[in-house]
Amino acid sequence: MRTPLSLLALCASLLSTPQAMALSEFGIEGMGVVSTKANEAQATIAPDGQRIVWASDRAGGAGGWDLWQAVLRDGRWQDPTPLAFNTGSDDTDPYFSHDGRWLYFASNRSGGRGGFDLYSVAVRGDGSFGPVMALPMTINTAADERRPALRPDGQALLFARNGTGTHGGFDLYRATVQDKGFGAVAALPAPLNSAADELGGAWLGNDGALALTRVTGGHAQVWVVGCDYRQPATPLVLSFNTADSQTGAPVVDAAKPGELVLAGMARAPRAGGLDLYRMKAPAAPGGACR
Repeated sequence: MRTPLSLLALCASLLSTPQAMALSEFGIEGMGVVSTKANEAQATIAPDGQRIVWASDRAGGAGGWDLWQAVLRDGRWQDPTPLAFNTGSDDTDPYFSHDGRWLYFASNRSGGRGGFDLYSVAVRGDGSFGPVMALPMTINTAADERRPALRPDGQALLFARNGTGTHGGFDLYRATVQDKGFGAVAALPAPLNSAADELGGAWLGNDGALALTRVTGGHAQVWVVGCDYRQPATPLVLSFNTADSQTGAPVVDAAKPGELVLAGMARAPRAGGLDLYRMKAPAAPGGACR
């Protein structure tokens, strides 16, 4: 099963200040700046906490889904701006490496190997971005690759790939990181990869535990699993993360590892369609088994 992009985006994703630490269950991220009347998908925060990059279908970009950036000023996200390397195709799924040196993302821009591929751009010292580089052929294939997530220690890349696993649809894959490139790629085992679409995830530390997006029957939900992937995952405890919801794209805040940003549709606070929300990061289930 291939999930349409519109659903992928909906499955893809504090009060207006990211400095606020008193989270009850959750709070909306950047009301009117980051979360708007448009649909906002996966968001990632630079490890110095000064920038947020997210995907949006709002007007003003290059076309389709674009990557946008806002900066922290006076305790609030301000100056939302589309990134210069957006294309008229869909650019989405941003992810800052935890050392702040790289921004990864997915795009179906021309020149790729087929469908969505994964790309990276270097983050320069002044905050600007280097040239766009496609990840190697061990990662990018004729299938769709989505949702890159580098482990905090930089030693493994998690991503989703469509149509090549045992179950069909999207499954989760892990690639080792070797020197400046990537080594062996392997699908994560069942039952973590299932008949549903496993559409990316966030590392809950370095031991392998994950918060992941699972799409079933047109609905997306965030699940949590420990580092033993043969043990069942459990739904993230969050009021709008239900079996009939559109909740997904969890990303741990690299600047505040105890917090997580995801996309969803809470009843309130609400800015538009799909909004971005911040909550306390879930504890990794089970013990260390790296």
